Amino acid sequence: MDETWRNELSEFIAIPSVSADAAHRDDVKRAGEWVCDFIRTKCGGTAQLTSFGQKELALGEIPASNDAHNAPTVLCYGHFDVQPPAPLDLWETDPFELTIRDEWAYARGVTDDKGQVYILLKAAQKLVESNALPVNLRFACDGEEEIGGTTIVDYLRDDDRGANAGIIFDGGMLRQDLPAFDLATRGLIAFDVKVKTGDRDLHSGMYGGAALNAIHVLVKMFDALLAQDDGLLPGSLRTGITPPTQEELASWKTLPSGKDELESQGARPLYPNAAEDFYLRTFAEPSCDVNGIIGGKPGLRNTTLSVHASGECTIRLAPGQDVHAIGTAAERLMRDAAPAGAEVDIQWKGTPPGLVHPGSPAIQLGAQAFEKALGVKPLFVRAGGTLPIMPALADRGIPTVLTGFGLPESNVHSPNEKFLVRYFEAGVNTAAELYTAFAELPAD
Repeated sequence: MDETWRNELSEFIAIPSVSADAAHRDDVKRAGEWVCDFIRTKCGGTAQLTSFGQKELALGEIPASNDAHNAPTVLCYGHFDVQPPAPLDLWETDPFELTIRDEWAYARGVTDDKGQVYILLKAAQKLVESNALPVNLRFACDGEEEIGGTTIVDYLRDDDRGANAGIIFDGGMLRQDLPAFDLATRGLIAFDVKVKTGDRDLHSGMYGGAALNAIHVLVKMFDALLAQDDGLLPGSLRTGITPPTQEELASWKTLPSGKDELESQGARPLYPNAAEDFYLRTFAEPSCDVNGIIGGKPGLRNTTLSVHASGECTIRLAPGQDVHAIGTAAERLMRDAAPAGAEVDIQWKGTPPGLVHPGSPAIQLGAQAFEKALGVKPLFVRAGGTLPIMPALADRGIPTVLTGFGLPESNVHSPNEKFLVRYFEAGVNTAAELYTAFAELPAD
């Protein structure tokens, strides 16, 4: 790794910007200031850590080297906060000291996401110094991604300048030297449910079989949302799905088998064909999971009929689905499943799914840039998880390349997080090709 690059990244990594810990609030701000300073001093741009609501965003602009007025604009997003490093005793080296060992760079945030933000910044510097940056770059980075913050979503909603394309390096390759574009993210609705079926808990011998049990009611309500024998959710929870394109389906056929994916995690299939349908169900279908139930006296032999119970469940929305429509349908199913006499309280909130069409010029140009830089075309996949910024960008009409250079073995969110050293140079070269390719986008 180039010594200058290593020193710069070491400086960024050394800032313990753990957003989940209030004691590191100033460190999160320092990390944002580091991003702004790099844009100003290394890229010749303008940047400022800007308060927005209760948090701050690192907002910067780097003009095209020539004819900036007529050049397309590209919005780059990344986050400068990191996960807590605990448990510290499992780290082989200091989590906030960049360490190179056996062709890997180790540190908290080296993959998620400081190392990848650095790649985007360094690529911009490379083109600026060569007087070859053909697009206007806008950087909008936050320090709360790891705690589910939505300040960046609020910013995009209020920002009237927009962009011709977006870039997010906060993902990874499917395996070494096999890049991927995440064209979609699933949405998420979180439900908090409380049930009351009486004034006090009762002796199950005296009242069992005659009085309502709140835990039974809650289980029945959740069961109304769960997958049927074919693994699909009830019909009212499947409305609005945007099916995958043939190009996407072709890419998915080249992925590791669903059987291998399940077995590698020690998981067991939900239904007989779950392994065969793995990518269709995790990329392009909604799913529901009960995340927790509280009731009775867990861990104790208890012959009490409980009249209070609470629980949480989540529905992952497929691309194309609407938060309000599915949330309302799910609440109706649960209320209809609750027997007369049960008092039910249901609260929910959600984040929409995001979707970028694979035929979008930005995606096609991006794929060509990756193939030119890496010698292999990225596979088009979807992310089963939720990333609020993706639908926010889609709402603003900004087609976005969501990708990255992390690997399945990068230990993201775990001790000894690592990044393959050779991907720093490869990543910078690829990002530079991406910026260059986007010059062909029509400017507004």
